[in-house]
Amino acid sequence: MAEQTALADIGADDRGKPDAAVVRDALGVGVAVGLSGFAFGVTSAGSGLTLLQTCALSLLVFTGASQFALVGALAAGGNPLTAAAGAFFLGVRNAFYGLRLSQVLALPRGIRPLAAQWVIDETTAVTLAQPTRRSARIGFTVTGLSLYVLWNLTTLLGALGAKALGDTDAWGLDAAGPAVFLALLAPMLKTATERAVAGLAVLLGLGLLPVLPAGVPVLMAALAAPTVLCLEGRRKGGARDDVREEDR
Repeated sequence: MAEQTALADIGADDRGKPDAAVVRDALGVGVAVGLSGFAFGVTSAGSGLTLLQTCALSLLVFTGASQFALVGALAAGGNPLTAAAGAFFLGVRNAFYGLRLSQVLALPRGIRPLAAQWVIDETTAVTLAQPTRRSARIGFTVTGLSLYVLWNLTTLLGALGAKALGDTDAWGLDAAGPAVFLALLAPMLKTATERAVAGLAVLLGLGLLPVLPAGVPVLMAALAAPTVLCLEGRRKGGARDDVREEDR
């Protein structure tokens, strides 16, 4: 049943985009975002992490927002456990992406553990934009491969070049990762509820930044979703009660 649903979601016919067009779009995303790995390499090295630690984060974690959150919290003097917790909760969204992509891609079981490493914002966006399973698989593979290779290569170059740049804070490169993440997130905020969650998360994160240890505001911002959803549920419940009262 899930298999049939996934197929229906991405189109029942074979008239999808040409393979070349899918590859072109996927490479565009992979190259554009992959180059921002340089900013992470510089920021991480400037935060005091070694070359090995910086490269290991990109190789093993491979989710830009979480990586920037981790090194940013450490640079601000945050507790390593708190910094890691903040990065973890930012990365949890990829698990939800994986639930959807597992249906759309329907990859063989042996490949799924390897493909899971590439389940991030960019590969999800490109994959779900495709009309057929074939083009979805091509989009996921090309985006994931190009982005993974470039992100790790530019991370290495950024970490090596950090000393040559001098004061990395003066360049503002730490803003590159969050800027890319926001650029990808903004078009997805289509409903009032989604925009309310995003707005409340920003208020919590920025408002608590001066009063809580580094890394903790990110964790507190995660409360935005359940808070808005709870209020939305109460509002709808109250509306239904009003309708019942009118019917009586």
